[in-house]
Amino acid sequence: MTGNRQFLLVRRPQGAPVPEDFRLVDTPIPTPPPGGFIVRNRFASLDPAQRGWMDDAESYMPPIPLGDPVRATTVGTVHASDNPDFQPGQWVLGVNALEDYSIALPGGFTMPIDVGLVPSPSNFLSVLGAVGLTSYFGLLDMAKPQPGETLLVSGAAGAVGSVVGQLGKIAGCRVIGIAGGADKCRRLIEDYGFDVAIDYKGKTVAALSAEIAAAAPDGANIVFENVGGDVMDAELLNLALNARVVLCGLISEYNAPEKIGIRNLWEVIARQATIHGFLIAAYVDRFGEGAAAMAQWVADGKLRMDEDIQEGLEHAYPAFMRLFSGANTGKLVLKIG
Repeated sequence: MTGNRQFLLVRRPQGAPVPEDFRLVDTPIPTPPPGGFIVRNRFASLDPAQRGWMDDAESYMPPIPLGDPVRATTVGTVHASDNPDFQPGQWVLGVNALEDYSIALPGGFTMPIDVGLVPSPSNFLSVLGAVGLTSYFGLLDMAKPQPGETLLVSGAAGAVGSVVGQLGKIAGCRVIGIAGGADKCRRLIEDYGFDVAIDYKGKTVAALSAEIAAAAPDGANIVFENVGGDVMDAELLNLALNARVVLCGLISEYNAPEKIGIRNLWEVIARQATIHGFLIAAYVDRFGEGAAAMAQWVADGKLRMDEDIQEGLEHAYPAFMRLFSGANTGKLVLKIG
């Protein structure tokens, strides 16, 4: 393939996506439309939200049309341009797709970035991108942690969860992380500075709840939720009075044919807790503020984000499925070119 490779969605997944839901095709490299430009995508973000966009269902983003390339946030360079504000060779960040070349139009989501600020351009998809800023605004702005409070994070070894835990420590919280497997739990303590790591694998809701209770006998003041399902049910049994639950993700249910939902919702009433749904899209106008703070903590050695970089657009499917198998070891990024 020598033109524009595109990773297309050709069928709506039923449950977990399978290879037949996608197709890799080769199309001509596009030319810039009037006032627009062409982005040569170098890195693409692989995120759980993309699974939701594959369904034909109402959401905060429209479904990916069948026959279109899978939508993704990308970092790349301007390949050709009919826009004086975007010159060939310039690095940009935008909502594009899993393809070699994307058309960008004036007034869209594509913006210039200074890759000299970071060790790798891929960092704009992780610590300085939507994942890092989700952690920053979701915890610090929405949950407003206070020194001495207990923060409970699910999916804690993932890209968002690992940063949330570190930001919790910066804010003076005691941080408990829930992750799957001994290796991930070890990383929570050794790499990210969590106070307690709990392995959810092989545990019933009652057993997991008991382990959380032992680690947080007075309950969790803040729950940062990325998983849902049984994990969230166990967490809701361990809320402190007036706890704040930030609902960021429900990855355990994204591929489920039937959505289970929350079964221990009564605990929210009993503990006079609140549940806040969070989307980073509400904070676009404050991205500069968050990125500056995150960059400073990284420079000071207070914040770490690992990247799991998979190579090759032809490997987009197995790379994407790492999100749901738990195989990824940091922010999942696909290196396109």
